Amino acid sequence: MNYIYEAIAIGRRILLELFRTYRTMLLWVVFPISMLLLNGFVLAEGSKISTAESFKLAAPATLIGSALFFSCLGGTMSTIVTERENLTIKRLLIAPINSVSYFLGIFFAYAVIGCGQTLIIYTVAAFWEVRFSGSIALGILVILASIASYVGMGFVLATKFARRAEDVNSLVAAVGVPLLILGGAFFPTTFLSKDLLLITQFNPVYHMSEAFTALSINSKTLSDGDWALHLRFLSGFFIVAIASGWLTYRKMLRSESHL
Repeated sequence: MNYIYEAIAIGRRILLELFRTYRTMLLWVVFPISMLLLNGFVLAEGSKISTAESFKLAAPATLIGSALFFSCLGGTMSTIVTERENLTIKRLLIAPINSVSYFLGIFFAYAVIGCGQTLIIYTVAAFWEVRFSGSIALGILVILASIASYVGMGFVLATKFARRAEDVNSLVAAVGVPLLILGGAFFPTTFLSKDLLLITQFNPVYHMSEAFTALSINSKTLSDGDWALHLRFLSGFFIVAIASGWLTYRKMLRSESHL
C-alpha cells in the first residue's frame, strides 16, 4: 500500500507543477479539440460521408493517435528530462521513496491527463451525436494500456536519447510523426498504399487506434476477429514497453547515483 500512496503523492506533485505552467495544460486541452475538428471535417469532405459519421470515426483515432501520444509520451519525456536537469532524480535517490513509486507516479499523472482528454474529445464529439457504442470496461482497458505503453516508450526515449529539454521536441517529431501518419492519426489508413499498409502492421499506434475505433463503433466482445488481433498486438506491446521502460529507468537511477 505504501507504493500506492507514494505513487499518488508523486503523481499529484507532477500534476501540480503542470497546472502551474498553465500554458502546457491549456495546449493539452486545445490540441485534441482542434485535431478532432480538423479530422472530422476533413474526413467528411474527403470520404463523402456525413459529418456525424466522420466524427464517429475521427474521435477514437484522434484520442489514441494524437492526444494521448503527445501528452503521455511527450509529457513523460519532458518530465524525466526536466527532473534530471533540476536534479530532482538525485534528491529522490536519497529520499525514503521506493523507485517503483516514482515509475507508477508518472503513470498516474499522465493517466489522469489522458482520461481528461478522453472526456474532452467525447464531449465535443457529442455535439455531432457521437456515442461510445462498445463496452465501457474494455474501452477503459484499451485507453489505460495505450497510456501505459506511451509512458513506457517515454521512459526509454528520455533515458536513452534525451539529455536536454531541447531534445524532447526533436525526438517526438522524429519518432512520433511517422508513427502517427502511418497509424491513422491524421487520415484513415485506407488512403495508404499496399506497401505502407504492410508497414503499419508493425506500428503500435495503428493497432491502438484500430482497436479503440472498432470497440467504440460496434465491437463489444473479444470474439470479434480484427479487434482481437489488434488487442493481442496491443497487449504484447504493452508488456514490452513497460518492461523496457522499467529497465531503462533502473539504468538511469544507477547512472544518476554515481554522478
